[in-house]
Amino acid sequence: MNTADQYLKAIYLIQQVEDGPASTGSIADRLDVSPASANEMVGKLENQELVEHEKYKGVDLTDEGIRQARDALETYCIIERFLLQVLEVEDFRAEARTLESVIDETVAERLDTIVDRNGDCPDCFDPENDVCECLEPEIEASD
Repeated sequence: MNTADQYLKAIYLIQQVEDGPASTGSIADRLDVSPASANEMVGKLENQELVEHEKYKGVDLTDEGIRQARDALETYCIIERFLLQVLEVEDFRAEARTLESVIDETVAERLDTIVDRNGDCPDCFDPENDVCECLEPEIEASD
């Protein structure tokens, strides 16, 4: 997943929580980048027609932006599941955040063949708590 995908995923999740446009400040906070970096990437995404940005109102994903954001979120969920189910990494969420920028679509598709993923993915992701709701019971069971 590339940096643009990470931004699209972040915007998608912020929009889910806020039920409206994502502010560039919220995007910067979620991705732990400077507001200037967030603004720059939003401009690039706007040029690619993946987002619509209205100053002082926020950022909305276009239909194609939503599709790519959902694909990025699905890839992230696959990484989380692989780390938890196959490698049994204790802090799988932190590790998934680190790996999401280097795992491409081909690798994610191959990982997906060996993990048990909910058919509702990525709708199983809770944007407020930044977790996949389906993984919670498995965490409790492994304690």
